Amino acid sequence: MTSNFRAVFGAGKPAIAMVHLGATPGSPLYDGDGGIDAIIRAAQADLAALQKAGFDAVMFGNENDRPYELCVDTASSATMAHVIGALRSDITVPFGVNVLWDPMATMAVAAATNASFAREIFTGVYASDMGIWAPDAGKAIRYRNSLGRSDLAVLFNISAEFAASMDTRSLADRARSTVFSSLADAVLVSGQITGEAAKMEDLEAVKSVLDSTPVLANTGVKHETVEQTFTVADGCIVGSCLKVDGDTWNPVDADRAAEFMDKVRRVRAQ
Repeated sequence: MTSNFRAVFGAGKPAIAMVHLGATPGSPLYDGDGGIDAIIRAAQADLAALQKAGFDAVMFGNENDRPYELCVDTASSATMAHVIGALRSDITVPFGVNVLWDPMATMAVAAATNASFAREIFTGVYASDMGIWAPDAGKAIRYRNSLGRSDLAVLFNISAEFAASMDTRSLADRARSTVFSSLADAVLVSGQITGEAAKMEDLEAVKSVLDSTPVLANTGVKHETVEQTFTVADGCIVGSCLKVDGDTWNPVDADRAAEFMDKVRRVRAQ
């Protein structure tokens, strides 16, 4: 099941950049003084820098809504949809959404904003910082289709950050099973937390058992590791290393973003 992914990204190896939105209303880190306008301004600046750098796509996420929730407050998803809508005329590349860590909210925001793809933990059972984590892929994919978005590419993160899988199967076996049972358009391999790289041996193991489903590095790809990562992965999702000082919570550094994509283009040309 890769038709949706290839319809969005073509046959190449996409570099997808994160637009980390400011904390939304109701979240402990929400900036009540700046309000929604401050979220929009910051996202607009990051979006402009990433598109100028030449990223193939961007993804909007609510990484600042800590502590994270498994069933997000309606205000979070409503704010995300509003912010993306406010930026819609500025977006010139395919975009995706990820409402942490709620597959149903992710599908709703993706449908409301006409996103091209969505990332989420859709499968598995985890012991996590948020408690027992047991998403329902069947419910989420059916919800996507009920919203008229069967074309929405779904990127399955199979190694959840901030968590440990309670499944005793190998990561490769879980990847193969996920594609078979849950219709993943692409499989993502992550490190333990945001900004921490996936292990190369994990990427290699998952890639070795998936013949046609793209496998992407989901976290921790850096300027100095992108070449090695692309020898195995079919693309990457990147955020932290593009920020000022490489800090996840800082704004995007236009120079760092441009340098990253220069490296990606050199790797692709080899």
